[in-house]
Amino acid sequence: MPTTIPDRLHFTGNDEADALIAQEPFALLVGFALDQQVPVQTAFSGPLKLKQRLGTIDPGAVAATDPARLEEIFREKPAIHRFPGNMAGRVHDLASVIADDYGGAAERVWTEAGDAGELKRRISELPGFGEMKVKALSAVLAKRFGVEAARELAPSHPTLGDVDSPEALEDYQAKKRAHKASLRARSGK
Repeated sequence: MPTTIPDRLHFTGNDEADALIAQEPFALLVGFALDQQVPVQTAFSGPLKLKQRLGTIDPGAVAATDPARLEEIFREKPAIHRFPGNMAGRVHDLASVIADDYGGAAERVWTEAGDAGELKRRISELPGFGEMKVKALSAVLAKRFGVEAARELAPSHPTLGDVDSPEALEDYQAKKRAHKASLRARSGK
């Protein structure tokens, strides 16, 4: 299944981090794994920080890293995530799945999925990837990488898949904040 590889994804405002998550499939998955209770920029800058501190973003090498050492790397200032212990464990587990089940080639998660159902199952089986992340990753795969199997999984509302510039990221985040504020107002919180 042919896919395109963008030169960068405009998720962080840092050219090196944006290029890494576009060109290294495991880095993209790590960014999505970290995209929880932190700004998009923080989550998707995490793979570059991990690569700089560990010396690699190779899933086999990350999986082979002692979990305590990986946690130290996540805790180094500035921390990779606001929950460094939990996220170090999640990234270690993710690396292990990619190394063991996909031979270290993270892109096989989507390039070898025969259809949307299989792609959804494969993404859902990744540590920390629930329904919302399945949809968000599918939107990015469909709209930025041209992965056909991801098209029907991508939601119709704006997602990170629609972000194609720094301005589009600002717009996406403003809409997301407004949506969350409207939900809070409706629930009375």
